[in-house]
Amino acid sequence: MLTIFTENNNGVTSSRRDFLQVGSLMLGSLSLPQLLRARADNASFVKNKSVVLLYLSGGASQIETFDPKMSAPSEIRSVNGEVSTSLPGVTFGSTMQRLATRAHRMSVIRSHHHKIGGHEQAHVHVLTGGMDPTGNGKVGFGMGALYARLRGANHPETGIPTNCLLTVPEIDGQYRKELSRVRKGSRSLELGASYAPFEPGGNSSALNNMKLSIPSNRFENRRALLASIDSWKRQVEGLRSVDGVDRFNQQAVDLLTGKAVDAIDITKEDPAVVAKYDTSEIQIGFKQFRPSMLGHKMLMARRLCEAGAGFITVHSAGWDMHADGNNPGMQTGMAMLGTTLDHAVSVFMDDVASRGLSDNILLVITGDFGRTPRVNKKGGRDHWARLGTLAFAGGGLEMGKIIGQSDRQAGEPITTPYTTKHLMGTVMQTLFDVGKMRLVSGIPPQLRRLVEQSSGFPELMS
Repeated sequence: MLTIFTENNNGVTSSRRDFLQVGSLMLGSLSLPQLLRARADNASFVKNKSVVLLYLSGGASQIETFDPKMSAPSEIRSVNGEVSTSLPGVTFGSTMQRLATRAHRMSVIRSHHHKIGGHEQAHVHVLTGGMDPTGNGKVGFGMGALYARLRGANHPETGIPTNCLLTVPEIDGQYRKELSRVRKGSRSLELGASYAPFEPGGNSSALNNMKLSIPSNRFENRRALLASIDSWKRQVEGLRSVDGVDRFNQQAVDLLTGKAVDAIDITKEDPAVVAKYDTSEIQIGFKQFRPSMLGHKMLMARRLCEAGAGFITVHSAGWDMHADGNNPGMQTGMAMLGTTLDHAVSVFMDDVASRGLSDNILLVITGDFGRTPRVNKKGGRDHWARLGTLAFAGGGLEMGKIIGQSDRQAGEPITTPYTTKHLMGTVMQTLFDVGKMRLVSGIPPQLRRLVEQSSGFPELMS
């Protein structure tokens, strides 16, 4: 296996891990070509769509993002003020200035809630789409793992992994905790390791991987990377010359020698596009800081979608803004993370639209829970599960809607409360044709029920 470590100018190291061993990817008893062939026969109910789940771990404030409540008392309203949006009478928190001009291309849920106020449990509850009702990690599995189990661990044509988790190795202690929690919530558990998320930014064993250091400023020694990959090509090139090689063998070759590598290599992009996504000028953290890589992770998510990945979770850490010994307050925190989110998501939405992919890629923005209606004495907000941030863009859903309403203090829903199961239903109905799924044999009954019984947001379904 190959691990590629990239180092930015501040010495922060991130890694990208290839997920294949040359010659045979053994998932159960199947080699990669056999796996591709088996999955291609059973995909009639899978829509040509992808989901990008931008996960704001730590708990993003519903008030400072999409429900600023400026008519409330000063200790409740958005600490950063509000900004008018492209939807008449609708405002967002003031750090969402770019998204405000694109609000007509988004839909925001203002009555999204659950009952779990602990970070680890809430991560598991949300990332499993409510399959784990308590978040204790004993039942359920990540939504991405469920999708991979039903669609197949790899795309049937390109071989790209279905389920991906985009992270960076965190240096701040609080951020590292959140990274471990998002990994826990994304696990495949009883579905099997084949359906666990591929994490190109994850940690991997030095004993089992080659390492190659590549500076992040345009990866100047990219030639060394290509030389290391050339050994793969030599080992599998024989497949190309064998008479009668079928398309599944060819897919395996393409995966090893091209598409997977290209998808995670953002230097393949026009430098102008890479520059538009770049958020690294903003330093994020609390006790230790690193450049924000959110923009480039969103670019990588778009590239993975184009290459055939179906469920990509993008991790954004640091939203636990208590103003305590481990976390910033709301003003400082939103100046860092709210600004980077606004930049990265706006560029992503425009980029996807310019490529004609808005209906094919559903962006979901959420986190483990929301924040308390009242700002605490130090200028932070604490854990609050009764309302949380949830927004959508694209995917062929109805956009330009504000769904649900919070009370005057932005602490409770006063309209229909929507739960994590509604999030799960919307995601699954976007990805699958449930009617066609009923006609397909061989799907485990419990997995079929999870999809068929999930109820999405009716206001979003066209």
